[in-house]
Formats: sequence, structure tokens, C-alpha cells
Amino acid sequence: MAYRPESFFEDNNVRVIAGKKAEKLMPKEKQVLTEGSEILPYDALCVCTGSRPLLPAFKGLDKVSKCFSFIDLNDALRLESAVDACSRVLIIGAGFIGLKCAEGLSGRAAKITVCDLAPIVMAASLDEDASAIVAEQLRRSGIDLRLSDTAESFEDGVAHMKSGRDIAFDVLVIAIGVRANTELIAGAGGSVGKGIITDSGMKTSLDSVWAAGDCVQSIDAVSGESGVLAILPNAAMQGFTAGRNMAGASDVFDKSMRMNSIGLFGMHIMSAGITGDCIYSEVSGSGCRKFFAKDGRLCGFIMTGDVSRAGIYTSLIRNRVPLEGIDMRQLAEYPSLLLFGTEYRKEKLGGLV
Repeated sequence: MAYRPESFFEDNNVRVIAGKKAEKLMPKEKQVLTEGSEILPYDALCVCTGSRPLLPAFKGLDKVSKCFSFIDLNDALRLESAVDACSRVLIIGAGFIGLKCAEGLSGRAAKITVCDLAPIVMAASLDEDASAIVAEQLRRSGIDLRLSDTAESFEDGVAHMKSGRDIAFDVLVIAIGVRANTELIAGAGGSVGKGIITDSGMKTSLDSVWAAGDCVQSIDAVSGESGVLAILPNAAMQGFTAGRNMAGASDVFDKSMRMNSIGLFGMHIMSAGITGDCIYSEVSGSGCRKFFAKDGRLCGFIMTGDVSRAGIYTSLIRNRVPLEGIDMRQLAEYPSLLLFGTEYRKEKLGGLV
């Protein structure tokens, strides 16, 4: 028998309402008003409204006929239909989204230019050494990088740059970040900042209302700072925690952290946590591996090229494992639980050593 995706919802008594937006949250009545004026009652509600592309008010942007964001499948399909072999594509933003867009368009357009006001690519995730390796890979793959420069205005198919240069283009992609969709909670009187404010159980300030995903503002377990950590692992664990607590549990998720993993033109790139004191560094023409510590614990890493066994390093950061007695060079070169004590291995392996 062929698998029917909708059977999952049917078997679990889930009703899916596609194509309708939740317009208003009424916490006192425990109701949600949707497009079409349908009222949905609830006992427990989880808001997972995600985020939307950040679009600065560039002068002349409203006159650009082929302007796209690059967030979801619909964006990708619209962009694909607008690009042909003669297209000159300008991408604003040399972060993960902009560079992944450039890779996807490679071979489909005549020219791809990526600009960013930062002096390095992926400035929020990499340092100068790692970024230089990635930038070289991009240039070898035919991407024209314009760093320390960005568009200020647009006119007749030309981007006027901050540097004073002009770049002619046919298709424009803006990929400079996202903004959390907090309006539903804010409109109901709930606490919001850059994202929806929750406690460690993903509960909002509203009674019987939880939130999870890119719309949420949470505490970075490594830096201690509050912000929107819009990545899939955090969203998945937040959603799981919220679901459990909506059903009566008292779970806590306090391990949100910055983590990014991407492949670009055959090169693997991964970073996690924050930079601190560099306790191990290995940089070559083909790759980079750096590890950072703070207060005797691993607080971050950057890797390009070989990213094998990265899950071990991520676990060390999330679980705040002390590095006392651990040879960091061995850990960097031969990641294995054998480097840790017997009790730690028993805990991670369910009693088996």
C-alpha cells in the first residue's frame, strides 16, 4: 500500500488548516481568529510563526522588477523562473543564505555577484582565517565577491554601491537576515523583544500559550546573551519541549546555542558557540580547525574542510563539560569518548563503556 502523508495526521487526530493565517490571538477567551473569521478554541496553544526576510529601505528598491528573498521553497521557485543563462545576478549578503543562493544559481546565470558590508564572508560565523579559505573556494567557483561594500540605491538596472562603484544587474536577491514574526503575541499583550519572550519551558507571558522556533528569543547557553537563535536544532528542541509541557510535563530547554553547518561548492563548513581563548588552531590552504575555551570549558569551534565528528564537540559545548585533564590536541585530531573519564562514558553510553 502506498504511503499517504496525510495518514499521519488522520491517525493522530490532527486537523490541518492550510492557506489560512491566524489573524488574532484572544488569550482571555482562549481562542484564535483566522482568516475567514473562523474561531478556533484551545486549551494549550503553541505559536510557531517563524520569521520573515529583513528588507532595508534601499532607495529605488520598489522600482526593481526582479527582486527576491531566499527563505523558502516558493522563493527558490520564483527565482529559478526569473533567471536564465544571460542573467546578471546581484546578491546582497554574504552570509549562509546569500552564499547558498549563489551556489544554487551557479551554472544557471551569466554572472553572479555577492556583496556584503562586512570585510569577510560569513562574518557572523567565521573568523578571518576560515573566511579566507571559503572566499577562495567561492572565487574559484566563479562567484564575484565584493566585500566591505554594499548597495545604497538602485536605478535602471544598476546598483549604486557605497564605494561609489556601479554594478549592473538583471536579478536582485536580498539575503541579509530575518526578523521574528512576533505580531500575534504582541497584539495579545504578550512580552516580546527581538523575538517572543519565553521561559526555559518555552512558556510565554500569556496563560496557556507557548512558543518555539525562529520567532522565539532565548538565552544563548554559551554566551549568556538573549537573542533570536534561528536555526533548526534549536527550533526542533524548543518545539519538543513546548509540546511536552503543553501536555503537562515540566521539561526545560536551556541549551540553545549558535550553530551553523553548510556545504558550499564541495567544501564543508561548520561553526558553533562563541569565540573565546583559542586553545587549538590548525590552518592550511585547504582547511581550518579552531577550538575556543572559556572558564575551563569548550565554548566554540570553527571548521572548514574536514568537519567529521563535530557532534562530539557540539555535545561538549551544550553540556558544559570541563576540559580539565583532556589533551585538546588529541581531542581535536582524534575525537573520541575514550578521551573522557569512565563515569562520563557510562552516562553517555547508557552504562556501557
